[in-house]
Amino acid sequence: MTKAKIKEEFKVSGDDLLKRIKQLIAEGNIRRITIRNKEGHNVVELPLTVGFVGAVLAPPLAAVGAIAALLSECTIVVERRGESEK
Repeated sequence: MTKAKIKEEFKVSGDDLLKRIKQLIAEGNIRRITIRNKEGHNVVELPLTVGFVGAVLAPPLAAVGAIAALLSECTIVVERRGESEK
C-alpha cells in the first residue's frame, strides 16, 4: 500500500490562526500541522494522530494562541492522509 501525503499551505493573519487550526483539526484527516512565520521559518509543528484529541490537544492549542498574538502573518502547512492511506 502506498502512503500518499498531500500538503497544502494557507496564508492567514495572526488573528485567524487559531480559528483556522481548529477548523482543520475538525476535518479529521490531518497528519501534521506546521506553522511558519512570514520569513518561512517553522514556528511550531503539531503531529496529529487518531488518538490526539481532547485534553491532549489543549496545551498545543494554547501555545498556538500565544503564537498568534506574536505573528501578524503566517502560513499553515497541512499534511493530509492520502486516499490510499488508511
